Amino acid sequence: MKSLIFSSLFFLQTWGWSAELTVSAAASLTQAFQDVALQFEKQYPETKVRLNFGASGALMQQIANGAPVDVFASADTDTMDKAVAKGAVTDVKVFTTNKLVVIAPIQSKANLLQLADLKKPEVKRIAMGTPASVPAGHYAQWSLEKAGLWTELKDKIINTTNVRQALDYVARDEVDAGFVYASDAQLMQDKVKVAFQVTTTAPIQYPIAKVMGSSQPEAANKFIAFVQSTAAQVILKKYGFGS
Repeated sequence: MKSLIFSSLFFLQTWGWSAELTVSAAASLTQAFQDVALQFEKQYPETKVRLNFGASGALMQQIANGAPVDVFASADTDTMDKAVAKGAVTDVKVFTTNKLVVIAPIQSKANLLQLADLKKPEVKRIAMGTPASVPAGHYAQWSLEKAGLWTELKDKIINTTNVRQALDYVARDEVDAGFVYASDAQLMQDKVKVAFQVTTTAPIQYPIAKVMGSSQPEAANKFIAFVQSTAAQVILKKYGFGS
């Protein structure tokens, strides 16, 4: 009887969908893509979007290893280039941009105006995504190296699994500063403040692509096109992406 009830519930939930689309996206896109997916499903009610968020590098490795994903959205072009080189994705499109910022807890008294200020003794812990897998961390390390500060500051760095974890550490006052995207900082204006914007060695662009092994290539193409549409771009701008 229980299995019959379960089967009936499953049927009621899925009878209207002819496609189930899995989208793996950078953690910084979480709220924006949740809204984008809802709007996409309204326009294409036959398609259900499954969202999977994480560090861009980790998601890319999952896809390269055969994870059943249809669309990949990365927080940087380098990670997407690696996915292309592995033959994991195709039809790459840049759909938005972001900015790297240094944030501090809202109640912090530290006067942080530039990267060199992170050397101050009151700044003991700095949250940053692991550079090898988190684009925000990669951009941060690049910037610190260019400023000649990486060697001096690396012992203060607290590595995080994605950019949202760095945001959380700052919001909970567990660290004195953190590197995140401007869109992340916007989400917690009651708990963190932007100290300054970081000049990066390359523009922060977000590319999206269809996964080569997609079982729903037509739906994937529709989703990628929708992300570039005016409706989706308005959502992204609301969450701090773009110019």
